Amino acid sequence: MIYTYAMYNLKTCLLFAAIFIGACTHPTRQKNADQQSAEQKDTIYTYKKATKNGIGKLYKGREIAQVMGFSGAGWLERDTRNQEENVELAVTNLPVDKKSVVADIGAGTGFYTFRIAPKVSKVLAIELEDEALDYLKQRGKILKQSNVDVVKGSEKAPALPDNSIDLALMVDVYHELEYPHEYLQALYKALKPGGKIVLIEYKGEDPEIPIKDLHKTTISQISKEVTANGFVYIEDKAGLPMQHFLIYKKK
Repeated sequence: MIYTYAMYNLKTCLLFAAIFIGACTHPTRQKNADQQSAEQKDTIYTYKKATKNGIGKLYKGREIAQVMGFSGAGWLERDTRNQEENVELAVTNLPVDKKSVVADIGAGTGFYTFRIAPKVSKVLAIELEDEALDYLKQRGKILKQSNVDVVKGSEKAPALPDNSIDLALMVDVYHELEYPHEYLQALYKALKPGGKIVLIEYKGEDPEIPIKDLHKTTISQISKEVTANGFVYIEDKAGLPMQHFLIYKKK
């Protein structure tokens, strides 16, 4: 009787398990779950195994590069940067005047921020990392640049009011944006009517430029991405030795 009873309990448990598991994997329910999962999948980005210096996330066919972060501050402030990149020419070429409000996205150490400040009404230095934000605030005090405001943005937006800026500048930053679509949409709102974006990016068309591949970009690729978010390509100002100087305008 003990053997029979034990076998009976075992069969009962197996039957119950089969019913329970079957209910969990019922074709209709599984189909609904798969459909829900598909609906939740990213329709803007695609994904693959990350390559060296990339994050495995692609926007319109381009793998997004890893963020250098504020740990690279020394490289941003290197003594040879002015000569290598002709920063003075880049600042001169910015489409701004004394009334302009400029957002320096990914301002880093403020290498561009504090060079732009004397030419415009206000510069908003946008950063994510607290270390960078503190550095910018301290440097602003040292340089006595009262028209520089330090703003903490997010990965998806610069945290700026609508119609508040004339120019958004990104120097070697755009290729690292984890959410380029969302960020461009946010910039579109933050720019005043007719406002512009300037993207300074290492030339991906030139294999001789000694920069990691994912940290270089081509005009065709950037334009594909930026114009898809409501901007119009204006020009690539010539003159910089290693970088594109791309100007886009809000429609």
